[in-house]
Amino acid sequence: MGDTLEFSDIYQEFKGSWNDGRLRFGKQTVVYKSSKTGKVDSIPAGELNLAQWRRVCLGHGIKLGTNSGHVYKYDGFRDTDMEKIADFFKANYKVELTEKDMCVKGWNWGTAKFSGPLLSFEVNESTAFEVPLSNVSQCATGKNEVTLEFHQNDDTDVSLMEVRFYVPPAQADERQDPVEAFAENVLSKADVIQATGDAVCIFKELQCLTPRGRYDIRIYPTFLHLHGKTFDYKIPYTTVLRLFLLPHKDQRQMFFVISLDPPIKQGQTRYHFLILLFSKEEELSLTLNMSEEDVERRFEGKLSKSMSGSLYEMVSRVMKSLVNRKITVPGNFLGHSGAQCITCSYKASSGLLYPLERGFIYVHKPPVHLRFEEISSVNFARGTTTTRSFDFEIETKQGNQYTFSSIEREEYGKLFDFVNAKKLSIKNRGFKEGMKGKIDEYSDSDEDQHDAYLERMKAEGKIREEGNDSEESDGESDESFNPGEEDDDIAEEYDSNASASDSSEDGDDSDGENSKKKKAKVVTEKKERKPRKGKKPRDAGAPKRPLSAYMLWLNNSRERIKSENPGISITEISKKAGEMWRQLGKDDKEEWDIKAGEARKQYDKAKREYKESGAGAAAASSPKKESKTSGGKKEEKKRKSAGGGDKEKERGGGNDSFKSREFVETSEDSSSDTDRKSKSKSKTKKKKESDEEEEVAVSTPASSEEECD
Repeated sequence: MGDTLEFSDIYQEFKGSWNDGRLRFGKQTVVYKSSKTGKVDSIPAGELNLAQWRRVCLGHGIKLGTNSGHVYKYDGFRDTDMEKIADFFKANYKVELTEKDMCVKGWNWGTAKFSGPLLSFEVNESTAFEVPLSNVSQCATGKNEVTLEFHQNDDTDVSLMEVRFYVPPAQADERQDPVEAFAENVLSKADVIQATGDAVCIFKELQCLTPRGRYDIRIYPTFLHLHGKTFDYKIPYTTVLRLFLLPHKDQRQMFFVISLDPPIKQGQTRYHFLILLFSKEEELSLTLNMSEEDVERRFEGKLSKSMSGSLYEMVSRVMKSLVNRKITVPGNFLGHSGAQCITCSYKASSGLLYPLERGFIYVHKPPVHLRFEEISSVNFARGTTTTRSFDFEIETKQGNQYTFSSIEREEYGKLFDFVNAKKLSIKNRGFKEGMKGKIDEYSDSDEDQHDAYLERMKAEGKIREEGNDSEESDGESDESFNPGEEDDDIAEEYDSNASASDSSEDGDDSDGENSKKKKAKVVTEKKERKPRKGKKPRDAGAPKRPLSAYMLWLNNSRERIKSENPGISITEISKKAGEMWRQLGKDDKEEWDIKAGEARKQYDKAKREYKESGAGAAAASSPKKESKTSGGKKEEKKRKSAGGGDKEKERGGGNDSFKSREFVETSEDSSSDTDRKSKSKSKTKKKKESDEEEEVAVSTPASSEEECD
């Protein structure tokens, strides 16, 4: 037999996980080297006092015990390895390798035995499982129950965090409660923080947001103890990463945030942040439970034996001295309201986002801290429910995305300047720089136009209630809907109707009819504009907008989705496509982003050429002029025919109402030419107007000839 035995692909147990590596048995030592970390464990041969061969999940394993109480477990051996390992141990270590059977029945009722640093649970004198007590972080007792909590192993995806043991009630002749005896055996070997000695100071009934409740905070030299009505937490100072002192937006309260790693646990809940809320007005006089010499020697002038001031200042000052970490406060950022934070929502909960000098922190539910060095890019997006707010999206280098929504649009300029000054990558920089300094672009949204439309409707409703209103009030209602357009329309109306307006100046009845007709005109325009809700008419000749990367991908993949899912409905296709798009990698999406970018460039070029040709401006102005002209012409013709007939009856065919054939034909021809030019794009309206012109042209000369006769 050689001087050494060496095995590869051997697994070592550490906090419930198995790490692979190489194991070598030498004459003087047992050496194991982890393949993952490169760490080397060496066991002197003279320290070995226990060697067991066991059947385990990864084949066969060896359990080694030392005189100092340490236990080492190695798995991954083959069945044929037992004989040569037993001979090697007997020849070199003077230790016999014994075979130990494990219980695999799955029973949950057995006997708990404490042997050194191990808790062994045995069923019918066969070991079911073992718990290294050094992995226990907390031990809690109940009436007939003991709960063990374990340190979390960050190297594993799944960790065993809690085990509960039911302990039968004590017999009459037993002096000690079995539950207390069980807990004492665990605590004697467990890695549990013990509250030994007196607390340095105690803060009573502090309001805690996470975990929620009121807690007494006892400050010990090496850890922080939170004592509540239901739960207790012990937080070692070594787990504190950062301290934050943040002013509330109302300027009357303060947040004190403690970042923890690893987090404190309660069942399945993890608290990575401890958040305390203080009132600025609350004062406190504090006396440390230490002598002045000890205070001076330990804290080096950072603290004094007796202190007084605001409660939040006392807590933050004591924590800073004990943890020996700086307190992070907001920098130079000031929002629209003058506060150092921004009101927003994250995951359906409202909170405050604080831009710091080296990151962002959101409080309070759930708290989020993002450092600039782990941020890949940020994005400004319009709100999904309203255009009076916007969303601020942050994407990390690990691929996680955080969306802070419902931010007031007045905060945009301040936040954009801050992000730009910190040199963070902004996805839509070009678009937002165009918006910078003119947040009125938000006011061009559909919602703001809708508000103007509502105001116009209210004005028209007021006109209906008042009955016959003056011409000025009608003009004001029009201006409130389309400012800047009425002047041109009024000029057209009077130019095309000079004769009608002159002839209608003499009678009160004609004035009453005109006011009623103008009122009807307002109602008619409202019915025509109502379906559009204030939106500009679409130009049919303009180039079509390009498709996004998602729509290009969807058009290409639609048939494939149908073939893979026979009978799928249209809505289900959209849902399925959305899921598939989200699962695509960045490389797959890049192809469609490139195609979308090329389509956008072609669209911009076509749109620029279209505007340079002048077609866009003509198309935009023609619908307005058409609607105004058509409405004005119809009213003028009705007023002309009605006014002429009434005056003939009143004046009995006098010379003042006589119109020659040449005057009538000339005026009608000119008005018809104007109608043809303004209605060249609407054949239906053109035919209707021409029919009305013929009726007026035929009826008017006939009446004039009868009067002459």
